[in-house]
Amino acid sequence: MLTSSLETKSDPLQTAALTSVPGAHASSQASLSGDARRQIRILHVLGSMDPGGVESWLLNLLKYIDRDIFQFDFCTCGTSAGLYANEIEALGGKLLRCPKARNLWSFRRRFRKILREGQYDVLHSHVYLFSGVLLRWATSEGIPIRIAHSHTSRDDKVVTQARHYYQVLMKSWINRYATRGLAVSEAAAAELFGNDSKVRRRVNILPCGIDLSAFQDPLDTSEIRKEIGLPLDASVVGHVANFIPVKNHSFLLDVATQILKTQTNVHFLLVGDGPLRAQIQAEATVRGLINRMHFVGTRTDVPRLMRGAMDFYLFPSRNEGLGVSVLEAQAAGLKCLVSDSIPREVSRFPGSVEFLPLSAGVDRWTQQVILRLSETCSRHPLALDKSVRDPISIHESVRDLTGIYLGSASGHHA
Repeated sequence: MLTSSLETKSDPLQTAALTSVPGAHASSQASLSGDARRQIRILHVLGSMDPGGVESWLLNLLKYIDRDIFQFDFCTCGTSAGLYANEIEALGGKLLRCPKARNLWSFRRRFRKILREGQYDVLHSHVYLFSGVLLRWATSEGIPIRIAHSHTSRDDKVVTQARHYYQVLMKSWINRYATRGLAVSEAAAAELFGNDSKVRRRVNILPCGIDLSAFQDPLDTSEIRKEIGLPLDASVVGHVANFIPVKNHSFLLDVATQILKTQTNVHFLLVGDGPLRAQIQAEATVRGLINRMHFVGTRTDVPRLMRGAMDFYLFPSRNEGLGVSVLEAQAAGLKCLVSDSIPREVSRFPGSVEFLPLSAGVDRWTQQVILRLSETCSRHPLALDKSVRDPISIHESVRDLTGIYLGSASGHHA
């Protein structure tokens, strides 16, 4: 639910951005008046549209938003458009490619051309610190509504002197050029927008809602397990995340190693892809665990896998803005063990989430997983409980976000 307060996965062009000095800012000429029937045109900017917490949320927004009123387009700055590209286009959205480049001026020229040709009313940026650059350019192009959206609670890059300067510069630009700030949690809001009361008045907390209908479809557990190669009687520990350092797969591998020393019928299901996947898979092979660890890559059927193949959810991430996959695991009826660096707002169902510090060590994490797997508990239809369903529903996100877009549009017109 939206409350007043107040990344993609990488910051493109960090070094080059420090030398960027756009030209004089044109005064905003865009108007949301004119033909009242004209759609409000929104450009979302992120790394790619591969399945992930933010990406799945945006796709679900596109599915349920009133497309007669809102036009959603997506500009991806990564190396690929993403697996959701075809589905976006089938739903009437546009996927615009603007890959990052060493030459900031070339990137700037291409990005500003996209802004001009799209005649957008809203720039909604999801690229963490680099939002400062994009919002500055959007201001120069006269985009009237400029939103920076924080999806992380901590910068996961090494803070060198140059990085520190970049952080300060980008945050100052975000506070200057954003007409509205959004964050998935209070921690994510504080990370990107700080605690200045004047700035915080322009920032709202907007958790990423999930499509709960996907957790109510009938399914065949045996068929799903056979498809993956999981024994039908095995206890399966699940994990869904991109293979990047902040997700802490190396720690998960250490915990799995300890568990499998004594537990003969436990398997691990790892969903996701990324730069560290090959390394983690190779290490699992070296440790002799590969037959118990199932790497299935990027999937678009995560709710199905959680409900049909997992018995427990393990999430030792170093930091998160919220942790959408933990919400999904709870909706699937799974008990979750997560690191205490994850915002407490992620715990939505009483008794479903246990927080444990990473500093507790591999042995303590191992003990807790074994303990939870030994407990006899039946799945319960958490997603059907209205008292906890509505606040995390994608429909709540649609209601809150469209309210922000319409409110900002009317404010601009006024």
